[in-house]
Amino acid sequence: MDAFTAGLLQRIKTTESDLTRALETGDDFLADVEQGELDDLRRLAAEHGVEVGVTAV
Repeated sequence: MDAFTAGLLQRIKTTESDLTRALETGDDFLADVEQGELDDLRRLAAEHGVEVGVTAV
């Protein structure tokens, strides 16, 4: 796995965790921000052929 792929997957994992925490604490604004970031990262992954496991967040 190259550095780009590893970094992208790590950013996705971190953002998913941050989104879960925002949802659990009821921080709707932060949840929206994290969801937007996650959508962007998943789009970037798809554009570069990086397979991302689907999580239910």
